Amino acid sequence: MSKILIIEDEEAIADLEKDYLEMSDFSVDIKNTGNEGLDAALASNYDLIILDLMLPGVDGFEVCKKIREKKNVPILMVSAKKDDIDKIRGLGLGADDYMTKPFSPSELVARVKAHLARYSRLVGSAEAKQNETIEIRGLKIDKAARRVFVDGEEKTFTGKEFELLTYLAENPNRVFSKEDIFRAIWGMESYGDIATVTVHIKKIREKIEYDTANPQYIETIWGVGYRFKI
Repeated sequence: MSKILIIEDEEAIADLEKDYLEMSDFSVDIKNTGNEGLDAALASNYDLIILDLMLPGVDGFEVCKKIREKKNVPILMVSAKKDDIDKIRGLGLGADDYMTKPFSPSELVARVKAHLARYSRLVGSAEAKQNETIEIRGLKIDKAARRVFVDGEEKTFTGKEFELLTYLAENPNRVFSKEDIFRAIWGMESYGDIATVTVHIKKIREKIEYDTANPQYIETIWGVGYRFKI
Protein backbone atom coordinates (compact mmCIF):
# COMPACT_ATOMS: atom_id res chain seq x y z
CA MET A 1 0.00 0.00 0.00
CA SER A 2 1.43 3.38 -1.04
CA LYS A 3 1.97 5.86 1.79
CA ILE A 4 0.96 9.51 1.24
CA LEU A 5 1.78 12.55 3.38
CA ILE A 6 -0.59 15.55 3.24
CA ILE A 7 0.86 18.84 4.55
CA GLU A 8 -2.16 21.16 4.74
CA ASP A 9 -3.23 23.69 7.37
CA GLU A 10 -6.93 23.70 6.43
CA GLU A 11 -8.14 20.65 8.32
CA ALA A 12 -11.40 20.28 6.36
CA ILE A 13 -9.51 20.17 3.06
CA ALA A 14 -6.90 17.77 4.44
CA ASP A 15 -9.59 15.44 5.80
CA LEU A 16 -11.45 15.46 2.47
CA GLU A 17 -8.28 14.65 0.55
CA LYS A 18 -7.49 11.88 3.03
CA ASP A 19 -10.96 10.35 2.69
CA TYR A 20 -10.74 10.18 -1.11
CA LEU A 21 -7.19 8.79 -1.05
CA GLU A 22 -8.07 6.15 1.54
CA MET A 23 -11.04 5.09 -0.60
CA SER A 24 -8.44 4.41 -3.31
CA ASP A 25 -6.45 2.22 -0.90
CA PHE A 26 -3.73 4.67 0.03
CA SER A 27 -2.33 5.03 3.54
CA VAL A 28 -2.45 8.72 4.51
CA ASP A 29 -0.87 10.87 7.21
CA ILE A 30 -1.73 14.55 7.78
CA LYS A 31 0.43 17.34 9.18
CA ASN A 32 -1.00 20.85 9.62
CA THR A 33 2.13 23.02 9.80
CA GLY A 34 5.22 23.41 7.68
CA ASN A 35 7.54 22.39 10.52
CA GLU A 36 5.58 19.24 11.37
CA GLY A 37 5.27 18.32 7.71
CA LEU A 38 8.95 18.76 7.01
CA ASP A 39 9.93 16.70 10.04
CA ALA A 40 7.56 13.89 9.01
CA ALA A 41 8.71 13.96 5.37
CA LEU A 42 12.36 13.62 6.34
CA ALA A 43 11.79 11.05 9.10
CA SER A 44 9.61 8.59 7.14
CA ASN A 45 9.64 7.04 3.69
CA TYR A 46 6.54 8.34 1.93
CA ASP A 47 5.71 7.41 -1.66
CA LEU A 48 4.28 10.87 -2.44
CA ILE A 49 3.78 14.19 -0.66
CA ILE A 50 0.85 16.59 -1.18
CA LEU A 51 2.16 19.98 -0.09
CA ASP A 52 0.11 23.13 0.47
CA LEU A 53 1.90 26.38 -0.36
CA MET A 54 0.56 28.66 2.37
CA LEU A 55 1.43 27.09 5.72
CA PRO A 56 1.95 28.46 9.23
CA GLY A 57 5.60 28.58 10.23
CA VAL A 58 7.71 27.29 7.36
CA ASP A 59 5.92 27.87 4.04
CA GLY A 60 5.49 25.31 1.27
CA PHE A 61 8.33 26.71 -0.82
CA GLU A 62 10.85 26.16 1.97
CA VAL A 63 9.43 22.75 2.84
CA CYS A 64 9.72 21.67 -0.80
CA LYS A 65 13.30 22.91 -1.00
CA LYS A 66 14.35 21.09 2.18
CA ILE A 67 12.68 17.82 1.17
CA ARG A 68 14.23 17.92 -2.29
CA GLU A 69 17.70 18.38 -0.82
CA LYS A 70 17.33 15.01 0.92
CA LYS A 71 14.80 12.93 -1.01
CA ASN A 72 13.56 12.20 -4.52
CA VAL A 73 9.95 11.51 -3.49
CA PRO A 74 7.28 12.93 -5.86
CA ILE A 75 5.89 16.24 -4.55
CA LEU A 76 2.47 17.53 -5.62
CA MET A 77 2.14 21.20 -4.62
CA VAL A 78 -1.33 22.70 -4.13
CA SER A 79 -2.30 26.32 -3.57
CA ALA A 80 -5.11 28.86 -3.87
CA LYS A 81 -2.56 31.21 -5.46
CA LYS A 82 -3.15 31.33 -9.21
CA ASP A 83 -0.18 33.49 -10.27
CA ASP A 84 2.21 31.82 -12.71
CA ILE A 85 5.16 33.17 -10.73
CA ASP A 86 4.20 30.99 -7.76
CA LYS A 87 3.79 27.93 -9.98
CA ILE A 88 7.14 28.60 -11.65
CA ARG A 89 8.85 29.07 -8.29
CA GLY A 90 7.36 25.89 -6.86
CA LEU A 91 8.33 23.81 -9.87
CA GLY A 92 11.75 25.39 -9.88
CA LEU A 93 12.31 24.25 -6.30
CA GLY A 94 11.65 20.66 -7.29
CA ALA A 95 7.89 20.11 -7.09
CA ASP A 96 6.71 17.57 -9.65
CA ASP A 97 3.29 19.08 -10.20
CA TYR A 98 1.18 22.09 -9.15
CA MET A 99 -2.59 22.17 -8.67
CA THR A 100 -4.59 25.35 -8.11
CA LYS A 101 -7.43 25.33 -5.57
CA PRO A 102 -10.28 24.68 -5.81
CA PHE A 103 -9.93 21.31 -7.53
CA SER A 104 -11.98 18.14 -7.40
CA PRO A 105 -10.79 15.41 -5.03
CA SER A 106 -11.15 12.90 -7.87
CA GLU A 107 -8.67 14.90 -9.98
CA LEU A 108 -6.24 14.91 -7.05
CA VAL A 109 -6.51 11.13 -6.74
CA ALA A 110 -6.00 10.75 -10.50
CA ARG A 111 -2.84 12.83 -10.38
CA VAL A 112 -1.51 10.95 -7.37
CA LYS A 113 -2.05 7.63 -9.14
CA ALA A 114 -0.40 8.91 -12.32
CA HIS A 115 2.69 10.17 -10.48
CA LEU A 116 3.09 6.95 -8.51
CA ALA A 117 2.64 4.78 -11.61
CA ARG A 118 5.12 6.85 -13.58
CA TYR A 119 7.69 6.79 -10.79
CA SER A 120 7.31 3.03 -10.37
CA ARG A 121 7.78 2.40 -14.10
CA LEU A 122 10.87 4.57 -14.27
CA VAL A 123 12.50 2.98 -11.22
CA GLY A 124 11.77 -0.49 -12.58
CA SER A 125 13.11 0.44 -15.99
CA ALA A 126 16.33 1.78 -14.47
CA GLU A 127 16.84 -1.44 -12.51
CA ALA A 128 16.36 -3.50 -15.65
CA LYS A 129 18.90 -1.42 -17.58
CA GLN A 130 21.68 -1.14 -15.06
CA ASN A 131 24.48 -0.80 -17.60
CA GLU A 132 22.83 1.68 -19.92
CA THR A 133 24.18 5.20 -20.28
CA ILE A 134 23.63 7.93 -22.84
CA GLU A 135 26.70 9.94 -23.87
CA ILE A 136 26.46 12.88 -26.28
CA ARG A 137 29.10 15.62 -26.70
CA GLY A 138 30.24 15.78 -23.09
CA LEU A 139 26.82 14.98 -21.64
CA LYS A 140 26.52 11.65 -19.82
CA ILE A 141 23.24 10.29 -18.47
CA ASP A 142 23.54 7.27 -16.18
CA LYS A 143 20.03 5.84 -16.22
CA ALA A 144 20.60 3.18 -13.55
CA ALA A 145 22.11 5.55 -11.00
CA ARG A 146 19.92 8.45 -12.19
CA ARG A 147 22.94 10.74 -12.40
CA VAL A 148 23.92 13.36 -14.99
CA PHE A 149 27.44 14.58 -15.82
CA VAL A 150 28.58 17.46 -18.02
CA ASP A 151 32.25 17.22 -18.98
CA GLY A 152 32.80 14.92 -16.02
CA GLU A 153 31.12 17.24 -13.50
CA GLU A 154 28.00 15.86 -11.84
CA LYS A 155 24.88 18.02 -11.96
CA THR A 156 22.05 17.70 -9.45
CA PHE A 157 18.68 16.89 -11.03
CA THR A 158 15.20 16.55 -9.56
CA GLY A 159 13.26 13.42 -10.45
CA LYS A 160 11.16 15.03 -13.15
CA GLU A 161 14.13 16.93 -14.61
CA PHE A 162 16.02 13.65 -14.98
CA GLU A 163 13.04 11.89 -16.53
CA LEU A 164 12.44 14.69 -19.01
CA LEU A 165 16.10 14.94 -20.07
CA THR A 166 16.34 11.16 -20.47
CA TYR A 167 13.12 11.01 -22.47
CA LEU A 168 14.30 13.65 -24.93
CA ALA A 169 17.81 12.17 -25.20
CA GLU A 170 16.37 8.72 -25.91
CA ASN A 171 14.32 10.20 -28.76
CA PRO A 172 16.83 12.48 -30.52
CA ASN A 173 15.92 14.75 -33.44
CA ARG A 174 12.21 14.19 -32.83
CA VAL A 175 10.05 17.24 -32.14
CA PHE A 176 7.72 16.97 -29.15
CA SER A 177 4.96 19.43 -28.30
CA LYS A 178 4.60 20.55 -24.70
CA GLU A 179 1.42 18.49 -24.50
CA ASP A 180 3.31 15.40 -25.72
CA ILE A 181 5.99 15.91 -23.10
CA PHE A 182 3.49 16.43 -20.28
CA ARG A 183 1.65 13.22 -21.13
CA ALA A 184 4.90 11.25 -21.39
CA ILE A 185 6.55 12.53 -18.19
CA TRP A 186 3.61 13.33 -15.93
CA GLY A 187 1.46 10.49 -17.24
CA MET A 188 -1.74 12.49 -17.69
CA GLU A 189 -3.38 15.21 -19.74
CA SER A 190 -2.03 18.70 -19.08
CA TYR A 191 -5.19 20.29 -17.60
CA GLY A 192 -3.69 23.61 -18.73
CA ASP A 193 -0.44 23.16 -16.79
CA ILE A 194 1.88 23.51 -19.78
CA ALA A 195 4.01 26.00 -17.80
CA THR A 196 5.31 22.95 -15.95
CA VAL A 197 7.14 21.78 -19.07
CA THR A 198 8.59 25.22 -19.80
CA VAL A 199 9.97 25.56 -16.27
CA HIS A 200 11.58 22.11 -16.34
CA ILE A 201 13.19 22.71 -19.74
CA LYS A 202 14.61 26.01 -18.46
CA LYS A 203 16.08 24.32 -15.37
CA ILE A 204 17.60 21.50 -17.43
CA ARG A 205 19.22 23.96 -19.83
CA GLU A 206 20.76 25.89 -16.95
CA LYS A 207 22.47 22.68 -15.87
CA ILE A 208 23.64 21.15 -19.17
CA GLU A 209 23.98 23.95 -21.71
CA TYR A 210 27.16 25.99 -22.09
CA ASP A 211 25.09 28.91 -23.44
CA THR A 212 21.37 28.80 -22.63
CA ALA A 213 20.67 31.45 -25.28
CA ASN A 214 22.14 29.13 -27.93
CA PRO A 215 21.46 25.60 -26.65
CA GLN A 216 23.40 22.75 -28.21
CA TYR A 217 21.25 19.98 -26.73
CA ILE A 218 17.60 20.98 -26.27
CA GLU A 219 16.38 23.15 -29.14
CA THR A 220 13.15 25.16 -29.12
CA ILE A 221 11.06 24.69 -32.26
CA TRP A 222 8.96 27.83 -32.13
CA GLY A 223 5.24 27.26 -32.26
CA VAL A 224 5.70 23.48 -31.95
CA GLY A 225 7.80 22.37 -28.97
CA TYR A 226 11.28 20.99 -28.29
CA ARG A 227 13.86 18.71 -29.92
CA PHE A 228 17.00 17.06 -28.56
CA LYS A 229 19.79 17.53 -31.09
CA ILE A 230 22.53 15.01 -31.82
